Amino acid sequence: MEWYIGVLSQYMVYTGRARRKEYWMFVLISAIVTVILNVFDALFSSFGLASLLYSLAVFLPATCVSIRRLHDTGRSGWWLLLCLIPVLGFLVLVFFLVLEGNQGENEYGLDPKT
Repeated sequence: MEWYIGVLSQYMVYTGRARRKEYWMFVLISAIVTVILNVFDALFSSFGLASLLYSLAVFLPATCVSIRRLHDTGRSGWWLLLCLIPVLGFLVLVFFLVLEGNQGENEYGLDPKT
């Protein structure tokens, strides 16, 4: 849970680098929260309002942590625009996000593992 809270506390930090664990723990917890909210919406017929509000609340933190994750692999945050290309762009982006980060310092900052 500390990884999730850490990302939320850095919701406007586009600089620096994010470890794989930080990124994927945030994605996992966000997915779990989304499923729970979807069940809540279905049970109480709230027309997806809770899920929509949650999605809007975590949009900026998710974007920022994705950019920092790309920085960790030595790529610019502009690579995040690959998700606009149907299927292939998404798959390439996931591949970049799964890669191990550069060891040592790169142009985006110090190695977050040290």
